[in-house]
Amino acid sequence: MSFAYPGGPEVLHEVDLAVEPGEFVAIAGPNGGGKTTLLRVALGLEQPTRGSAALFGEPAARFSRRARIGYLAQRARLGIDAPVSVRELVSTGRVSRRGLFGLLTAGDRAIVEESIERVGLSAHASAVLARLSGGQQQRAFIGKALAAQPDLLVLDEPTAGVDVDAQEALAALLEELRRDLSVTILFASHEFGAVERFVDRLVLVRGAIVFDGDPAALPTTWHDPSHVHS
Repeated sequence: MSFAYPGGPEVLHEVDLAVEPGEFVAIAGPNGGGKTTLLRVALGLEQPTRGSAALFGEPAARFSRRARIGYLAQRARLGIDAPVSVRELVSTGRVSRRGLFGLLTAGDRAIVEESIERVGLSAHASAVLARLSGGQQQRAFIGKALAAQPDLLVLDEPTAGVDVDAQEALAALLEELRRDLSVTILFASHEFGAVERFVDRLVLVRGAIVFDGDPAALPTTWHDPSHVHS
């Protein structure tokens, strides 16, 4: 498919990409290269100018089972500046399953607690989100996504603004979630070094796909020197 915003040049040109269930795929590239647009098209939030996008076998723009998707947009801010606790934030992840006005059942609350535990925040479940580190805040938002029990977890620049150690810890957490829950993961970032040793595939996007394969096959000059592993 190809995509252009109204009145503008093509942002994505002749992209051909398939992600299989259970894969952990990193989508990388420079700012402005089309990573976020590719995610939005894949999720049906934008429609291709030419070609098509499918989600779980349905046209992405008309996909009817949104509860199957956990989506973290770029630097999600909702709740960070408000006096909301980690538990309260993660609880909102059940909305897609229970409806906006549905009361949480004992089963829902158990899923919320399990999601908090999976992202390593049980000790901070009652803490105000704004008082946590950037890495912990991102974990809380991942916990919110997990509370919906998704089949697909999509993260757009989840490591922006967090230090290298937090990036590494977040990447390891995602691999653990993929392994334990069999969830499919799409991870988009211009900083792909943190996930390089965990993902099945690395897709580089610069208006088109310029690389799609095993990160080990990536030319050395394209690797991030801040994430060199022996």
